[in-house]
Amino acid sequence: MSIEAEIARRKTFAIISHPDAGKTTLTEKFLLFGGQIQTAGAVKSNKIKKTAASDFMEIEKQRGISVATSVMTFEYKGKLVNILDTPGHKDFAEDTYRTLTAVDSVILVIDCVKGVEEQTERLMEVCRMRATPVIVFINKLDRDGKDPFDLLDELEGKLNIQVHPMSWPINMGRDFKGVYLLENGSLNLFESSKTKVSDDYVRLSDLNDPRLDEKVGEKDALKLREDAELIEGVYGKLNKADYLSAEVAPVFFGSALNNFGIQELLDTFIELAPIPQSRATTSRLVAPDEKKFTGFIFKIHANLDPKHRDRIAFLRVCSGKFERNKPYEHVRLDKQVRFANPYTFLAQSKEVVDDAYPGDVVGLYDTGNFKIGDTLTEGEEMMFKGIPSFSPEIFKELINLDPMKSKQLEKGIQQLTDEGLASLFTQEPGSRKFVGTVGELQFEVLQYRLEHEYGAKCRFEPRNMHKACWMSGEELVVKEFMKFRMNNIAWDKDGLPVFLAETGYILRMAQENNPKIEFHTNSEFKAGVSA
Repeated sequence: MSIEAEIARRKTFAIISHPDAGKTTLTEKFLLFGGQIQTAGAVKSNKIKKTAASDFMEIEKQRGISVATSVMTFEYKGKLVNILDTPGHKDFAEDTYRTLTAVDSVILVIDCVKGVEEQTERLMEVCRMRATPVIVFINKLDRDGKDPFDLLDELEGKLNIQVHPMSWPINMGRDFKGVYLLENGSLNLFESSKTKVSDDYVRLSDLNDPRLDEKVGEKDALKLREDAELIEGVYGKLNKADYLSAEVAPVFFGSALNNFGIQELLDTFIELAPIPQSRATTSRLVAPDEKKFTGFIFKIHANLDPKHRDRIAFLRVCSGKFERNKPYEHVRLDKQVRFANPYTFLAQSKEVVDDAYPGDVVGLYDTGNFKIGDTLTEGEEMMFKGIPSFSPEIFKELINLDPMKSKQLEKGIQQLTDEGLASLFTQEPGSRKFVGTVGELQFEVLQYRLEHEYGAKCRFEPRNMHKACWMSGEELVVKEFMKFRMNNIAWDKDGLPVFLAETGYILRMAQENNPKIEFHTNSEFKAGVSA
């Protein structure tokens, strides 16, 4: 099969949501439809997510942190579908942000009871930043939730994206009777089934078909006709180009737990979702059908077995064909690397692969050569763009408790923050190290790993900081501001200056008093000054 044919059959996407909205359950049902698992519950029991047998560190066992495989692959209707797993817990939001750099589209899961939540808004900011196409699945229709029209208004208002309903629910909770498919006039009647695939469809000639009244009752049939007429008047037909340009998000309703509304979602996704797309680098745009291989590292996952300190680097193939044992150029290190045992994930297992194509994600054993954002090519000097750092929410200063182990501590904190576990900022004079995360849990993990993997004892002292903001503007203006606010300036790992604002008020004052400087809460921009 040609590279063009391989590309045309691939769909690589992430499922994102606020915790407990149903992301894991939806992932499971996709695998059920793809025939990769036979019973529900496999995802939650981690049966399909096993990595190599590893003795994960004790703190993870105590906390029950998910260390699941980051990608699952299945075939459906002739397409090869790659699902990239994203942690739902907000403490691991940074990991989710990076995973979104490796996908071509997204399915966003919304809890119909809770509506749009804080974490959902942040994830959508990343999608908008990249113009990533989004399909919305409003979940848990078997519970009493918000009015569907109110949910659509909330999606548009809070997520800053136009929506387009593709299906429409008939009641909710105990009275939930099914969904009507607006695009093809099918009625899917609700049947609670957590384990099997249901296809109880009634194809209606139109909404005046008398079978509608028979199936759902006169009252609900009348309400559905009124709702459908209103939807038709407001939304019309879906324009696929608007979806692909991330201007419009198709919306589906259903219940992932009960296997309901999933097939409509999956069938539409297979039809609409983009194939692997071109990606920007520091020198040019890379098209997926180019003959030469390129790819980038978007995630590094430590194998926390103390007996084997290897790491897994996750590579997104962007162009050409990746081949086992073939030497590639590690652009940042300017050296040749080759991989004897690259592997991909096929639902229940990981398999060593001989080749991979654009859209695929390959696991590479890493001995410390990679950091997030690294690019591999067949010799061309370029780096893929678009893997930002975000302003953390919690800041603490790294305090060395054993001066004899200073080198070990320095090496450890550099390598662990290379994995994306946290952000590292250095302030001069004195080379003070500030670590920023989005959750307290990372500090415990960092402290544990620094001691047990690097032999370096430390503690983290809280610091009163509100935001770390990258700055852009005229070079002289930015440098003058930095000189004036020297005590609030630090440098990130890429050598970019960062303004550490202690409070929201201080940040607002800095913005108002320095209108020629832009303060960014992520590093995805052209910096006005460099180290």
